[in-house]
Amino acid sequence: MRTLNYKTEYQKLLSPEIVSYLAQIHEMKGQQNLFIEAQKDTLSKLLEIAKIQSTEASNRIEGIITTDDRLKQIVMNKTMPKGRSEREIAGYRDVLKTVHENYDYIPVRSSMILQLHRDLYKFSNTTIGGSFKNSDNIIAEELPDGSKRIRFQPVPAWETTEAMDALCSALQEAMTDPELDPLLLMPIFILDFLCIHPFNDGNGRMSRLLTLLLLYRSGYFVGKYISIERLIADSKETYYDVLQESSTGWHEGTNDPLPFVRYMLGVVIAAYREFASRVDILITRRLSKPDRVREIIRNTTGRITKTQIMRQCPDISQKTVERALAEMLKNEEIIKISGGRYTSYTWNWEKE
Repeated sequence: MRTLNYKTEYQKLLSPEIVSYLAQIHEMKGQQNLFIEAQKDTLSKLLEIAKIQSTEASNRIEGIITTDDRLKQIVMNKTMPKGRSEREIAGYRDVLKTVHENYDYIPVRSSMILQLHRDLYKFSNTTIGGSFKNSDNIIAEELPDGSKRIRFQPVPAWETTEAMDALCSALQEAMTDPELDPLLLMPIFILDFLCIHPFNDGNGRMSRLLTLLLLYRSGYFVGKYISIERLIADSKETYYDVLQESSTGWHEGTNDPLPFVRYMLGVVIAAYREFASRVDILITRRLSKPDRVREIIRNTTGRITKTQIMRQCPDISQKTVERALAEMLKNEEIIKISGGRYTSYTWNWEKE
């Protein structure tokens, strides 16, 4: 089994680019924390929006979906889940709540990861929750001709318990070293977790929940207000590409974690930037719902669909979004592109 040495991995990653990423996040963290202290009550809307988006996006990545109305009802705990997908969505909702509210009391140990995985499946008619995999699994991709090829062969089932114990021990040891920034340890740990692939099912969702847990335990709370899962879902192809690139040679210890680390730090930076933008639109400028839709389109480079707009502001009804779009089209503020289910919109800069 591969030996994990986080201090060695850490030192290899300290390029000027990565150091710049860390510096940006440290600065934005300080700015956000000051704002949170001063505006705790007014941030409740962002908190509720992020819960809905995180639950929807993390499950959508795995093909677990339901209607928008049912999703909101499930996340707000106003209905019982129906069917397999909704039961798994409800499980994610509850584990996300646990991480949000109890991160200080959830040490990153195998036993705690198993408990979180158990709760992920507590509504499901299955016995896999809370247990490491009992058979070998593979990470495969489907080719255009319908055939499949193996992208990565994770740790075999019989080594999984030992690998997870070693993974958590390596992180705990690294976390005690004051010279190692926890922010950089997070993506290294998540990459190793995904390469071990310890569960029969739920590895991707657990990796995203553990990302939030590690960020919160280190004082980076942006994921409470801006959905990191949504940012990953919206760049899913890049996510899988960098995961493939960084996992090649993992078993031999010759892999390069840099692409995955760069991507994950970039996601955190994007979340902090979006937080600043949302605060400006939602709180500082006190915009109405139609004006928020207008600002979302205006601040989007290129095209944006109605669905994407609604994902960014799930507290705004579909009818309100549609009325806002119709009004902007009437005023020639936006341009409508194509039609049907693939209709998108872009800001009409000629009218500025």
